[in-house]
Amino acid sequence: MGFALYQIEIGDFPTSAKWLKGLGSGVLELVSDFAGDAYRLVVTVRFRRAIYVLHAFKKKSKRGAKTPKTEIDRVRRRLEWAAEDYRRRFAEEPEP
Repeated sequence: MGFALYQIEIGDFPTSAKWLKGLGSGVLELVSDFAGDAYRLVVTVRFRRAIYVLHAFKKKSKRGAKTPKTEIDRVRRRLEWAAEDYRRRFAEEPEP
């Protein structure tokens, strides 16, 4: 996951990344499998001067690749918090 974050930072698109639907543009989900478990890291590249890690979790469902609604709701709230933090830190509006 660390190398994937580095790739995002330098403007590359990691092979482990996919756009997360339903949250607007600029939200990526990084996928990693380790020791038989699936892990997810959700980041946003919506902001010009910062990358925010919104959520990290172990996917518990063994059926399907869909991200659970509870996790999506958590990411949605944190995305709003990230936008507020970005405005405060950089005194500029985030990209739509």
